[in-house]
Amino acid sequence: MSEVIRVEGLTKTYPLSKGSTPLVAVDGIDFSVQEGEVFGFLGPNGAGKTTTIRMLTGLSRPTSGRAVLLGLDLSRDMARIKKRIGVVPETSNLYDELTAFDNLIFAMQLYGVPRSERKRRAEALLERFRLSEKRNTLFAKLSRGMKRALTIAAALAHQPPLVFLDEPTTGLDVMSARNLRQTIARLRDEGVTVFLTTHYLEEAERLCDRIAIIVKGRIVALDSVSNLKSNAQSAGTVTVEITFSDGESGVETRRVEAQDVETAIQTALAQANGRQMVSINTLRPSLEDVFVKLTGLKAEVMLVEKGGKGGGNAGG
Repeated sequence: MSEVIRVEGLTKTYPLSKGSTPLVAVDGIDFSVQEGEVFGFLGPNGAGKTTTIRMLTGLSRPTSGRAVLLGLDLSRDMARIKKRIGVVPETSNLYDELTAFDNLIFAMQLYGVPRSERKRRAEALLERFRLSEKRNTLFAKLSRGMKRALTIAAALAHQPPLVFLDEPTTGLDVMSARNLRQTIARLRDEGVTVFLTTHYLEEAERLCDRIAIIVKGRIVALDSVSNLKSNAQSAGTVTVEITFSDGESGVETRRVEAQDVETAIQTALAQANGRQMVSINTLRPSLEDVFVKLTGLKAEVMLVEKGGKGGGNAGG
């Protein structure tokens, strides 16, 4: 498996008032992304997620550091890189006055897709994203979920091997978000590499092969989801969930934390008060637990700072 992205010492600073210390948005980060994986980039609003994507996609020039995408150097080959990547910004970049079909055709024109292939490819994308019936509908008239789906379709119009998705499911209803998650999973199955930012921890846990957590411009953890969770468990407490029944008033489930499983079970059994134990489970940490432990922040900060479900504020 080859590297699709390699980042070394990537830094972005913004000057403030004269004589003051510059604002460091991204602070010397290092990471790599492997071919065909979904790579999650997580962090609270203002952590540096979108700034990193803007640098990697040529929308912002790094202050220092180096990045190589698809074997091409970011500082020298940005024009060639742009032709080989797909970018789905948090706010759609498609045109309200064009139909779904015409937006796809226009995207293909921009990317130099041969004229003979454009119609066939546009029709295939509309079918893939369940938009065939909206072929002649103006973009402005589409639902929010359909707009996100078409924006992703347009980013795939030139069949790029690497796609950047910045908060793709923000503000979507449950069904639309589910459809987009299925699309992301299919892209991975097809060998497309996906660089994903999201503030939904459960979504990242479900989709990502590896995750980097960035806080205040620095990466504080980078590993597979399973390894991040295992490391959090070995370094902290163990949680045991036990369900009791007294045969009359029903069941009660309790969770007990301790330094090891044996102690947790003994503590839970001591609370039985003569009731029968129905089940016992050792709970592994979730990605939310990992996030809280590594950042010192509550998981809710990811939603609050994005405005909660349906929020659409740009996140750094």
